[in-house]
Amino acid sequence: MALNNFKKFFGGDVEETENEGGVDEEFYSVTRDGYKEENGTGGSKVMLLEPRAYSESQQIADYLKTRNSVVVNLKRVTPDQAKRIVDFLSGTIYAIGGDLKKLGGGIFLCTPNNVNVEGKITDENMKKEEKEEKKEEDEFNW
Repeated sequence: MALNNFKKFFGGDVEETENEGGVDEEFYSVTRDGYKEENGTGGSKVMLLEPRAYSESQQIADYLKTRNSVVVNLKRVTPDQAKRIVDFLSGTIYAIGGDLKKLGGGIFLCTPNNVNVEGKITDENMKKEEKEEKKEEDEFNW
């Protein structure tokens, strides 16, 4: 901000790289307005992908950069490759200001910043652990 004021003072061009939400748009290959013109206001796409190798994670990132949501099923890769893919996607999603949600065992929803995801899905294993904790609490609850 101070640098922008300094540039204005000396007559330099000030480039705006932030939108009204405050997230950099430079990583997207399509602007919000361009996306709306191309797909309409409700024309959001959801891609369903099952990568079989780490090298396919770049394709997932490309879909996110074009403002498409992606459901990723990692059940066809080894656990080490799945971890690497999730790490790569986490960095991509951080850069574009998106969101990553776990839907189930090895299934993730990746969304760009133009998609809001609400709600929570509980894992079956978490339910069992909560029930066991509750039983323990009930046993000692006088």
